[in-house]
Amino acid sequence: MYQYRSLEDTIAAIATPPGQGGIGIVRLSGAQALAVAGRIFRMKNGKMIADVPTHTVHYGRIVHGDKIIDEGLITVMRAPTSYTTEDVVEINCHGGMAAVRAVLESALDAGARLAEPGEFTKRAFIHGRIDLAQAEAVLDIIQAKTQAFLRAGHVHLQGELSAALGGIRDALMEIYTTIEALINFPEDDIDAKSRTVLAQQMKAQEQKVGHLLKSADQGRLLKEGLRIVLCGRTNVGKSSLLNVLLKHDRAIVSPMPGTTRDPLEEYAQIRGIPFQVIDTAGILEPRDLVEQEAVKRSRRHMDDADIVLLILDTAKPLSTEDTRLAGQMKGRKVIVVLNKSDLPARISGEDVQRLLPGGPAVRVSALQKTGIEDLESALIACAGQADHFDGQGILISNIRHVQALKSAQEHLNLAVTLTQQNTSWEFVSEEIKAAVNQLDAVTGRNIDADLLDRIFSAFCIGK
Repeated sequence: MYQYRSLEDTIAAIATPPGQGGIGIVRLSGAQALAVAGRIFRMKNGKMIADVPTHTVHYGRIVHGDKIIDEGLITVMRAPTSYTTEDVVEINCHGGMAAVRAVLESALDAGARLAEPGEFTKRAFIHGRIDLAQAEAVLDIIQAKTQAFLRAGHVHLQGELSAALGGIRDALMEIYTTIEALINFPEDDIDAKSRTVLAQQMKAQEQKVGHLLKSADQGRLLKEGLRIVLCGRTNVGKSSLLNVLLKHDRAIVSPMPGTTRDPLEEYAQIRGIPFQVIDTAGILEPRDLVEQEAVKRSRRHMDDADIVLLILDTAKPLSTEDTRLAGQMKGRKVIVVLNKSDLPARISGEDVQRLLPGGPAVRVSALQKTGIEDLESALIACAGQADHFDGQGILISNIRHVQALKSAQEHLNLAVTLTQQNTSWEFVSEEIKAAVNQLDAVTGRNIDADLLDRIFSAFCIGK
């Protein structure tokens, strides 16, 4: 198990996001959390913090020395029934940054030290309340961009992934124990039929690992989303379409050409999938250095896009600019969007096929908000995914988990092959052990200290 040297410290951090708000929270955890809180919080009823029962909330004033700095509520959660399994105190004060920082400084001066990123969750892991997969699920929940991925994060936090991996691990350990017995007692070597049974048992566990890996693409999509780039010449309605996809006005819409110069980036949730939607400048012939940079950025975004929406003004005939843009689309996933379909069409289906043969095309009116459902369906299809995600079940979205499971699968495949080839049991045993080590890397049973620090460094300081 990973060893951590600073568990004797009492840590403190701001647990709410920076900025103004109704409430700010400063969290403390450690053996001296109640003592530190008692030095900076004066309960209105005159009681001492050290004397109050666990999981209770109390009103009072927060002080720094002899100076009152705020008033608020204090929540006391005694060990071991807390997030970290240590004594935990949360001080709720007013949400302005000056007030929250003043409370934190008071706690630090009273004996706490500033927590490292993710240190509260790290302590929960070290004390065994959660495993590493559950700890990483906390970060997934915090960073979730869609309801579907939020639900998937809760599935992991509840331990379903850990339970699935635990079942595979237990089965592999039984196989490993059997093989070790054969190594230590060679006179009890099994016949070919029994060797086949062992190979089948290994294969069954390999298939379970493979089943988990099948969700990796879906999990990655729910976690990271897809990059959609809107491109087209000026005044074809890119910014209007961006606003419709986002379901709020983000881009400035104007009849003046070149209104959008800097690319605009926003996240949109479309049928449970997060999409990063990028509106690019529609300038093809830059007139100055500013427009040159805008074009350069637009092309860079197109190169990085998962899907490109080529926006055409269907009320006007295809132009040379349209043709030039379409020529830059080769090798990319492209959906042709025929905008302004509420006006008489001057671009036919044949024109679109000549422009981009075989590519999907959708007629929409960003102004009238028609055809948008068809466009959303085309985006889902172009992404190669199901029509809707509900986030139910186990989804492997963490690249570290994917790598570990793939490695476990490779070791199990090799173990099966070696068994079928009547290879010495010592080699089979090593592959089974290596597969188990990879599963343990996911849950944290077998984890490198530097890697663990790197994982928790991605957390915010207050979590």
